[in-house]
Amino acid sequence: MREPDDDGAVVECRDLSFGYGERRILDGLSFTVPRGKVTAMMGASGGGKTTVLRLIGGQVRAQAGSLRFEGQEIGALDRDGLYAIRRRMGMLFQFGALFTDMSVFDNVAFPLREHTTVPEALVRDIVLMKLNAVGLRGARDLMPADLSGGMARRVALARAIALDPDLVMYDEPFAGLDPISLGTAAQLIRRLNDTLGMTSIVVSHDLDETFRIADQVIILANGRIAAQGTPAEVRASKDPLVAQFVNAQPEGPVHFHYPGPTVAQDFGGGLEP
Repeated sequence: MREPDDDGAVVECRDLSFGYGERRILDGLSFTVPRGKVTAMMGASGGGKTTVLRLIGGQVRAQAGSLRFEGQEIGALDRDGLYAIRRRMGMLFQFGALFTDMSVFDNVAFPLREHTTVPEALVRDIVLMKLNAVGLRGARDLMPADLSGGMARRVALARAIALDPDLVMYDEPFAGLDPISLGTAAQLIRRLNDTLGMTSIVVSHDLDETFRIADQVIILANGRIAAQGTPAEVRASKDPLVAQFVNAQPEGPVHFHYPGPTVAQDFGGGLEP
């Protein structure tokens, strides 16, 4: 595995460990997120991908190691410091998480009204620009209940970029989308990242679409990095777990059967699986 390059890194993670109680989720994790690039974070369910996003956002704190955003140690920040760096981050939550009692316009305007003192006339212009960027300027007056799943995800993306963040994190942005909406969402992530000069972290299980837009792919397994590199380098990995993941193989290091008694032990005879 390549050693990560710190030059121009927006996020730097070194020997990071985190767990809930005695359950270790991340164990000595080290990686960097290069500035201006799309980094995909992938791996089997429960592997700690969303936990990494929560650590970067300061929702939870690492138990060991270092995690820096733009050179600032996240775990050492007080509440005001955390709020300050969060204003430089955007988050696209799984399934969008729009405010159901607010219009599309007010959903996108929310971070501007909450975190800035810009006049309402400027809020209007910014909101319409962000909605235009995701192709939904004409949907400004709709309510979330009026939107399709793909449209709701695009509104959530407009909200995530409302404050022109340095870093945008996407938690399963393609989950539940039809092929057309999925392709649209993927291309928006890539295009907005490049056009607005942002840095992106995409947590996803959709391998083909994610590999198509990513500059760097990190595969997490058992709390550590199993593979890291360009999509082509990760596809070529000889690691059995990585090969099982990228080729969608049902059997491999991750077994189909959860560990337990043998069939003979459970049923008092017969053939073992």
